[in-house]
Amino acid sequence: MVNVHDVAKYFLLKGDDDDENGICNLKLQKLLYYAQGFHLALFEQPLFDSPIAAWRHGPVCPAVYHQYKNHNGNLISAPKDFEPTSFFSQSQIEFLDEVYEVFGQFSAWKLRNMTHDEPLWASNEINAGEISVDEMANYFKTQIK
Repeated sequence: MVNVHDVAKYFLLKGDDDDENGICNLKLQKLLYYAQGFHLALFEQPLFDSPIAAWRHGPVCPAVYHQYKNHNGNLISAPKDFEPTSFFSQSQIEFLDEVYEVFGQFSAWKLRNMTHDEPLWASNEINAGEISVDEMANYFKTQIK
């Protein structure tokens, strides 16, 4: 299992090359959610061990949210001196690249709206509760084609 902060840094590296689709905290949260969900569905184990909660604007990994909340809605710069191969295997990098290729093309608000249309957020949002790993695995297994 990898550290969620390293996954966040990886996505920030990917987004730093794309001024049009750069990454703000809202978008970063949704990328983490989709990465965790599809990892659970494909590999039957979490990518990282940090919880994901259902907040007002969709799924959020609170630990990462708080790390970057001072950016507000602004784009977050890529971390300096972060070498992904020191933290991830080649297969993990390929997986993260695929998640970014599919979901990184969308704006933060598009991703927010996408998550609001999914049952995981809707069923947990009322209580602002944690979305369980089991719930995520079951839902994302239905999304694999």
